[in-house]
Amino acid sequence: MMSNLQTFIETNLPHIELQLESIINDITAPHELKEAMLYSLKAGGKRIRPLYTLAVLQELGVENVEAIKVASTIEMIHTYSLIHDDLPSMDNDDLRRGKPTNHKVFGEALAILAGDALVTLAFGIIARLKDLEPSQKVRLIDELSMASGAEGMVGGQVLDMLGEGKRLSLEELEEVHLNKTGALLSYSILAGGIIANANEDIMKALHQYSIHIGLAFQIQDDILDVEGTSEQLGKTAGKDILSEKNTYPSILTLAGAKEQLQKQYNLAIEALHPVTLNKGLLVELADYITKRSK
Repeated sequence: MMSNLQTFIETNLPHIELQLESIINDITAPHELKEAMLYSLKAGGKRIRPLYTLAVLQELGVENVEAIKVASTIEMIHTYSLIHDDLPSMDNDDLRRGKPTNHKVFGEALAILAGDALVTLAFGIIARLKDLEPSQKVRLIDELSMASGAEGMVGGQVLDMLGEGKRLSLEELEEVHLNKTGALLSYSILAGGIIANANEDIMKALHQYSIHIGLAFQIQDDILDVEGTSEQLGKTAGKDILSEKNTYPSILTLAGAKEQLQKQYNLAIEALHPVTLNKGLLVELADYITKRSK
């Protein structure tokens, strides 16, 4: 018998994939650029972020036909960040999701432009939504600009770069990942609440949940870099150790990182207790994040 989460993923994942492909196919742009954009969008991935947006809506009992577009824009921005992360001037990776990275296939210049095109297109899609109030669209765009820009993901990447060659404290490492990984994941959860017009108590609970699950996501990533294989991960395993990056296992030991993972999971679940909403999918997604093998 399938779990609620399995059923939810199998129902929604094909719609996300179709929406992503449709968005790119429908724009007027050079074929080579669209090909580079689609290459990374279609390379696979867990689609955790768009699934979270749709899960929050389902748990709140709200249907919105355009929610799938909002969910897809988050995956587009996540994909742009991966394309740029993999560049020689950044992490210099050859493998992503088990395939050659974008710049290895299309060259650095087109890879950079494909990332630029994905992030700018995402904001335009939200601005043109017809089934949301103007105030909701403005809030989505505002929150997304913070989550993906200097106050979020980009700022976190800079903190990560500045931390290279230094020994960060646990607090400093958390600041890096609350921004670099956590901010966009947090937005994906809050976006569901914004689309649903959730009340302030629910939004606060979702925000607290999202902070802790974002950290849990990164801790598990760090653990998998130690325990996983390149085949499992779809990217180079053990690279964090070789490059002497600041990670939760390097600061806390592997056992300490696993304890921290459990702590963040517990705090995420506790954050949902004060509010009345169906929590099943959010709990199952938290379980999935903390127990995944890739």
